[in-house]
Amino acid sequence: MTTTHSLTTLQQTVIDTTRQLLEHQPFQNQHRRCEKDFTRRRELTFGRVVVFLLQKTVRSIQLHLHDFFDTLGRWSQSVTPSAWSQARLKLRHTAFIELNRRAILEPIERAESGLALRRWRGHRLIGIDSSLIRLPKEEAIGREFGWVECSNNQGECGRYPQGRLSALTDVLNRIVLEASFVPWTQGERQLAVAHLAALAPEDLALLDRGYVSYDLLARFVAQQRGFVCRCPTSSFGVVNRLFQENQEGRTVIAEVMVHHENRQAIVQAGLPTVITLRFVTVRLSTGELEVLATNLLEEALYPTSEFAELYHCRWGIETYYGLIKGRLDLENFTGRTPEALRQDVHSTIFLSNLESILTRPANEQVQSQSQPLQHRQQVNHAVCFHALKSQIIALLLSQDPIPQTVAKLQYLFQANPVSIRPQRRIPRTKQSAWRSYHYQRNTRKCVF
Repeated sequence: MTTTHSLTTLQQTVIDTTRQLLEHQPFQNQHRRCEKDFTRRRELTFGRVVVFLLQKTVRSIQLHLHDFFDTLGRWSQSVTPSAWSQARLKLRHTAFIELNRRAILEPIERAESGLALRRWRGHRLIGIDSSLIRLPKEEAIGREFGWVECSNNQGECGRYPQGRLSALTDVLNRIVLEASFVPWTQGERQLAVAHLAALAPEDLALLDRGYVSYDLLARFVAQQRGFVCRCPTSSFGVVNRLFQENQEGRTVIAEVMVHHENRQAIVQAGLPTVITLRFVTVRLSTGELEVLATNLLEEALYPTSEFAELYHCRWGIETYYGLIKGRLDLENFTGRTPEALRQDVHSTIFLSNLESILTRPANEQVQSQSQPLQHRQQVNHAVCFHALKSQIIALLLSQDPIPQTVAKLQYLFQANPVSIRPQRRIPRTKQSAWRSYHYQRNTRKCVF
């Protein structure tokens, strides 16, 4: 799981492509609300609106506008928060989805023959998971994404809107391949079925126990896509037996049949009524036994002893949600309409992918230089995101040479590295709702 290849060529391609798309008239036409938008000469052009959203901040809009145009060298008092609100209404959130696809994902695929992406036994490890997002309390947002009713011992006490973000994430390289931002009532399994089309034959999906269902696993088998899924008790008969035996390092290959109540629906969906799965038991450091289900049947190619470390990689998608909701303060939305929320979500995903691409060489250098130390080091991603925010105007909107800006970023990325302590275990304690609220409002540090 190591990388040694420089990503300088990929960085150049990603930034070049992003710059070109932001100035490309067909791209602008495709992602504006109507044909008259962004046609008049305004200070808030299409490209500036996109980059301004990428600079999401917890400051007031007016202060952000002042700094933004000061950095551009175009100081103007005519750009007000109202002008900004009107300008962002002209932009569709799909611009960030296509930027992610064309400027990041496609260049990565084209460079695959020379790009040493981290893999496990030739597989790209794809975490599939979702997270609930608390949304601003607006009627239009509640109608779009759904309300959550609150109650206490005295009965109902209000409600708030909530959405669900489901992501398909390359956990070893921290690259989001696809994301869906939908009403919170849509289930994780339903969204995972929709994500299946984005998986390549060599991808290996890592799923938590909430995804276990015959329907979903049969779809993976039918479409010949690999998966490793943690099984809860009472999911399958063979799983119950393995939990009762309580032995680690066991491998059992068994046929699993659809329940008779669901048989008709499975047949109508064109799925097999019997699938062959491999069940592997692993022991956690806490002493707890886990049973993993997979369609990787060959012991010689996929040894039982490696499944504990393999499934631990799924934690990468949990830390990714912690990153975008914590460090990048995703739930501090910059607008109060459904479209503004989608802009914030997909711009954050594009920004996180851009940071992953740009920090790779710096991270490799930091790790290489820290080899003589007791603990290996890596870049501090909080520092990296702040550096990227400060330089993203020069990176995407100016005519400055790309190597010049990237060289400055690499220097900033390597500042204040943090130590890697792989065996570090911090006890997890359940905080009260009040302590959590106090932390979120008054203590937590935000990068942007």
